[in-house]
Amino acid sequence: MTVDRAGGVTIAGLPQPISAVKEHLRELVAQALLDLRRHGRLPPDLVTPDYVIERTKSREHGDYATNIALLLAKPAGLKPRELAEALVANFGETQHVSKVEIAGPGFINFTISQPCRLATMRRIFELGAEYGRGQPGSRDSVTVEFVSANPNGPLHVGHGRGAAYGASVANLLEAVGHTVQREYYVNDAGRQMDILAVSVWLRYHELGGVNVRFPDNGYKGDYVIDIARGLRAREGDRLRHSAIEISDGLPLDESQNGDKESHVDALIARAKQLLGDKDYRIVFNAGLDWCLADIRNDLAGFGVIHDNFFSERSLAADGYMQRAIATLRDNGHLFEQDGATWFRATAFGDDKDRVVVRENGITTYFASDLGYLLSKFERGYERALYILGADHHGYIARLKAAAQGLGLDPNRIEVQLVQFAILFRGAARVQMSTRAGSFVTLRELREEVGTDAARYFYVMRSNDQHLDFDLELAKSHSNDNPVYYIQYAHARIASLFRQLKEKGLSYNDSAALSARKRLTEIHEDVLMTDLMRFPEVLESAAVNRGPQILANYLRELAAAFHAFYNAQPILTAEEELRAARLGLCKATQQVLANGLNLLGVSAPESM
Repeated sequence: MTVDRAGGVTIAGLPQPISAVKEHLRELVAQALLDLRRHGRLPPDLVTPDYVIERTKSREHGDYATNIALLLAKPAGLKPRELAEALVANFGETQHVSKVEIAGPGFINFTISQPCRLATMRRIFELGAEYGRGQPGSRDSVTVEFVSANPNGPLHVGHGRGAAYGASVANLLEAVGHTVQREYYVNDAGRQMDILAVSVWLRYHELGGVNVRFPDNGYKGDYVIDIARGLRAREGDRLRHSAIEISDGLPLDESQNGDKESHVDALIARAKQLLGDKDYRIVFNAGLDWCLADIRNDLAGFGVIHDNFFSERSLAADGYMQRAIATLRDNGHLFEQDGATWFRATAFGDDKDRVVVRENGITTYFASDLGYLLSKFERGYERALYILGADHHGYIARLKAAAQGLGLDPNRIEVQLVQFAILFRGAARVQMSTRAGSFVTLRELREEVGTDAARYFYVMRSNDQHLDFDLELAKSHSNDNPVYYIQYAHARIASLFRQLKEKGLSYNDSAALSARKRLTEIHEDVLMTDLMRFPEVLESAAVNRGPQILANYLRELAAAFHAFYNAQPILTAEEELRAARLGLCKATQQVLANGLNLLGVSAPESM
């Protein structure tokens, strides 16, 4: 990440606006540099480096600090502190800054004035749920693909982390001004779906009294029986064949000292032969449709809604895959070898070349990847964000190579990997579910700890770090549980206003704004400063694709509120001060609600 000279944070060459306060400080620095050049203190052709203006780590050092003097001193032929002193001496008058200090080897620290801090309350009241958000549609459109689990069974806890992370990142991108499309890529054309179809078909036979040996790598979950039961209810015995017809002459399975892959592939071929294309598609779709409906329902219960479920099968039907292959050929990036068609991916940094069309004329998974990538941009999106499991780390170089081969800008394609989540109950690691062949499902997790706790816990660590998910902590009603601690702050404020009404006392925003200058205590100042930070936090969380930045901020804001609540009388304060403090409470409640909403967590009025 760099900071460009126009005053924006730059990601992959795309300028992003920063907060108004930081913009003002940047203008102070720019004007001081101009004055020093004009007066001959700096060479007129001296290039301004990519300096930063960032929040200080300690209130003792003010609110913001810049490293401009440290970066510019050597090319200017000055000592850093000497240049810092010259810059400070040339800062113009401003109502937004109350103090400027030079610290350490030459950092310049800024303290924001109290009127500037207090203006935050008015902005929150005026903007409400929009406080902290950017102008809608002011940035690039982006399609965010996340979850995209194969529709061959229920979602498990690993998928849950990807769902929570992807939904939160999409919300953050939208909040800072991007037009966002949330997409689920449905792998409805792969071998795993054929294995599911055969698994359903065999369970269908079992329910009809025809017992055929179940393959070692078939899908053994109870949900397969549910799908088969629905299939029998619709089709009766029409799809039934004898056990000999199904299994005669098949290769041995692994448990029979054979090969499980050859066995199941032969079983798939047999099912297609016996059923024919039309009836095989009925069985196939029974599994696909059930699993997709279950996934949609599961995600909806988790507060995750996709705008589009994109079918892999549509890549061929709509010509995306064919156009991608033709583009690579036209660009001179395909070659023939051993009867297959290859993409010369190594020319673009991949570790090996990739087969696009096999010697039998069948396209590969990589060909589908090419078509899907092309589709994102043909459908009009300016950026594509893939959110994938950590086991897809090798996918990044492959995708970047594909983009270049297709003539797309690889900087507009991004992959975020989500590490695994491990469940713990206290110190004990949770073992596999009692359901054969599946992990603990996302639904089981939601039923135990609730959607709010699951959504927050999933994103409170960076997506590139392993997550230890403590079930007991997530369920606890204690200050150690971060989501409870944050929600309690919101509910505590709601309780204050209920008590105010019960006491027959009144409140209005105008009175709070008129009296806000009375907010001079340290806990009030800390809380107001944290509220002022919220737009910057959203910007940082969006730019860095890091919802944990927002999650941690909300915990800090809750801590600042609880400290204020415990230190200062609110309802018992005299009328003017009570109005000011209630206004500060209301502003805090709004920001807590805004932040929790972006993470997919509710903001309860009572607990």
